[in-house]
Amino acid sequence: MLYFLSEWSDGGDAFNLFRYITFRSGGAFFTALLLSFIFGAPLIRRLRKMQKTGQPIREDGPASHIIEKAGTPTMGGVLILGTLLLSTLLWARTDNGYVWIVLLVTFGFGAIGFYDDYLKVTQNNVKGFSSKARMGLGLIIALIAGYCASQLHSDELSGHLALPVFKDTLLNLGVLYLPFAMIVIVGAANAVNLTDGLDGLAIMPVIIAGGTLGVIAYIVGRTDFTEYLDVHYVEGTGELLVFTSALVGSGLGFLWYNAPPAAVFMGDTGSLALGGALGAIAVSTKHELVLAIVGGLFVVEALSVIIQVAYYKRTGKRVFLMAPIHHHFEKKGWGEAQIVIRFWIIALILALVGLATLKLR
Repeated sequence: MLYFLSEWSDGGDAFNLFRYITFRSGGAFFTALLLSFIFGAPLIRRLRKMQKTGQPIREDGPASHIIEKAGTPTMGGVLILGTLLLSTLLWARTDNGYVWIVLLVTFGFGAIGFYDDYLKVTQNNVKGFSSKARMGLGLIIALIAGYCASQLHSDELSGHLALPVFKDTLLNLGVLYLPFAMIVIVGAANAVNLTDGLDGLAIMPVIIAGGTLGVIAYIVGRTDFTEYLDVHYVEGTGELLVFTSALVGSGLGFLWYNAPPAAVFMGDTGSLALGGALGAIAVSTKHELVLAIVGGLFVVEALSVIIQVAYYKRTGKRVFLMAPIHHHFEKKGWGEAQIVIRFWIIALILALVGLATLKLR
């Protein structure tokens, strides 16, 4: 919205600053962070008053969770999504299609997660929304987003899969591209959701992955950078840096309240929305495979559940003491803070590896 102030500029005044994505990205970051600090505590008090018993805790989970986390309110993702939306609309170009695609996915999955959290809290059980219905709605949102992104992509890129490292290689997926894009978006949403099991565990890797994808979006949206790095140019994606900067600001503001011991959980409201956002950015920038590296921690968490379920159905035995894998390490005696910080380190390393693919050839 503020971008349009630049139309009043003669090129030598303060209004000219609003032309620059980097300036507006900084504004989005600080706006989201400030709003989180202003509204965070009142929102948590409100959620605690409304929910009373807080988020239902899995009885089959680590025994310490039943004692230590009982009564903690959920739906803290409302804080993330509210500050993210306001900051993005304020600082991003609202005539950019990619911004609206990512917002559609973020708040579409956020609505699904909100309803799931609402059912869990009001019915006081961990089941919530039907998994089939949740998956179906997610696929519909992902289909719309994937189709819109493919329409915005150039003819050279639309329906194609770009390969990291092999920069000149494009695989023409044809009619298979939309199902692939749907899998990327829905898979990312559910992978982050599975990761959100310890205080602060999911939000920092989301911040790291989101910030990394924002840098990638900015790079692939500039012809000078893409020519130098020999990566595919995707016109208009640079504006997603504003969104990811707001995401980082919202995430850090939320982490202030979610740091151990958490005063609030993000719930499915936040985890599904943020995971979907990462998937949508990857699809928009044609870096779907790089997302699997940058968000490798989420991939491992999701795979641990898939492996556990598949192996147990086949043999009646478990590969891990408990899935997702962060609970496996809890069962082995690792402390919660120890797991969280070590997983953060892994997420940061994977993000750097993902960035390195821009230069490697």
